[in-house]
Amino acid sequence: MMRIAFLGSATSWYLRDMQRAAGDRDQVVPVPFSSLHARISTPDSSVACATGRMDQFDCVLVRSMPPGTLEQVIFRMNALAALSESGMPVVNSPRALEISIDKYLALTRLQQAGMVVPRTVVCQGYDQAMAAFEALGRDVVIKPLFGGEGRGLMRVSDQGMAHRALRCIEQMEGVFYLQETIEHEGHDLRIFSIGEKCHAIRRQNDEDWRTNVSQGGRSHPHPMSPHLEELAQRASRAVGTGIAALDLLPSKEGTLYALEINAVPGWRSLARALDVDVAGEVLAYLREQVG
Repeated sequence: MMRIAFLGSATSWYLRDMQRAAGDRDQVVPVPFSSLHARISTPDSSVACATGRMDQFDCVLVRSMPPGTLEQVIFRMNALAALSESGMPVVNSPRALEISIDKYLALTRLQQAGMVVPRTVVCQGYDQAMAAFEALGRDVVIKPLFGGEGRGLMRVSDQGMAHRALRCIEQMEGVFYLQETIEHEGHDLRIFSIGEKCHAIRRQNDEDWRTNVSQGGRSHPHPMSPHLEELAQRASRAVGTGIAALDLLPSKEGTLYALEINAVPGWRSLARALDVDVAGEVLAYLREQVG
């Protein structure tokens, strides 16, 4: 029996889905991030949780990244790093999580991997941000540097609105992340990769420019082509993920833009759209990592 530390909420749908797929063969145990703690001594040091030492598990599946103070976030990532360095499979790795959470760093990795990405400016000053708004054609998407599921995204094509939005970010001492708006047909593509396996869906929203399912988008099956599979695998190698979702946006002109990669991707809508047991495939991948 494989014992899996499910690093996420005990009320999560994904926990129930993993436990369903595991049945009696494996054990999936919820472990909140807040319960992680460490003991450092000679000769033995360890990372533990509410149920005991983490080495009671065969592997760790990271299924959430809850907000916290800078100290909390750094400690949690370092605790995962300590587990990984001890030889325990952690999916995804701490470094892959760090890269994917940071939109700037993740997009840089995708661009360095040869993918086409939207013109993007990341800066720390209001004047630079307003200059970027002008340079990017006065039609931009402003995104939080950290965040997901379409939360906090703003499309701004008015100078007055840009001024107010950017001043608000300045007051919060945030980082400005501006991306040119890509004209598209109302849908994007999400390529979900689990090791060497890939699945593709089309996410469409007729009511909003954001295609995220959490923002009202709908998922539909999309044919998996060798090109899409190659892009997904290239993105995973660039970031270091074993399980990931690559978001691609086809423009009206036919260019396929890489927007971001998610190292803690949801699969609920994908499983429904494709009638695929994603949790079962995740378990199979974890067994491969455990050996």
